Amino acid sequence: MLLVVPATAGAAPAKETKPAKPEVPSATVKVDVGHLHGGKATILDTVPVTGTVSPYVEGQHVEVTFYLNGKQLLSRQVRVQPGPNQTGTFESSVVVKESGRYAVSAKHVATPNLGSDSTVRKSWNVSFPKLNPGECSPVVQAFKGHLAKMGYVSGGGKCFTARLGREVLAYRKVNDMDRTKKAGPGILRSVFADEGGYNVKYPDAGEHAEVSLDKQVLVLIKDGKPFAIYPVSTGKPSTPTITGHYEFYRQEPGYNSEGMYYSFYWHNGYAVHGYHEVPTYAASHGCVRTFISDQPRIYEQLHYGESIFVW
Repeated sequence: MLLVVPATAGAAPAKETKPAKPEVPSATVKVDVGHLHGGKATILDTVPVTGTVSPYVEGQHVEVTFYLNGKQLLSRQVRVQPGPNQTGTFESSVVVKESGRYAVSAKHVATPNLGSDSTVRKSWNVSFPKLNPGECSPVVQAFKGHLAKMGYVSGGGKCFTARLGREVLAYRKVNDMDRTKKAGPGILRSVFADEGGYNVKYPDAGEHAEVSLDKQVLVLIKDGKPFAIYPVSTGKPSTPTITGHYEFYRQEPGYNSEGMYYSFYWHNGYAVHGYHEVPTYAASHGCVRTFISDQPRIYEQLHYGESIFVW
């Protein structure tokens, strides 16, 4: 029996063709900074940031990052909202709380529906106002807070009080500036940067007081750091203040016959006391004069047996 063989072999099955993936559109991100004046924002201002993402794709986010002096300050994930002409929009902001150079950038991370893109950093500086006696504002309050961190006892509240004026004078004395109570933009810039603190001369002496005849300040020290700094007037050239290391040994509350107020003595007749006249230079008969308004607080802060260093 003969086998019958088909003349034509069967055709091979066709290969399946996968559908091509849809092309993901490229993203274009832009960012803009508002409320600047000459490339600067005033301290404590809220700086708004707006931006766009093109094209708009529903459900997208951008990462908005703020920088201070080149270091990341904070980062936020911001939702992209639909805008005109198939463009998405987003908004964010930052409060300028410190001295320095700020910057912002925005970044879109690639997703299955939209490609990645990021902006260059846009930067701005900080400007500072002049503060006036009697002025009340959040800037005054923040200024006091930064002074207090360095040991300048400027008090609380939002107003430029006489006490704050005396601490501005103390700050100026410590930093060899003009001896006034003026708080101009330069001082604010330094204080908001936490610059201009007092360098303790005897950090290992425990709780003690230091008096610099050159700077004309009384500084109270605890744990190696100043916790109170006061402007004073020490002995004039004809009746100089004695220098050296002493200890407080006698108190005298109220006024005495010499007009000394709440006196705390450290050697013979030498004392820390309030007085009606406290010029910016050495003018006393040898004692350390303080402002009448400051002395009751100083009187409570000093202690029997506590050291005082005068140089």
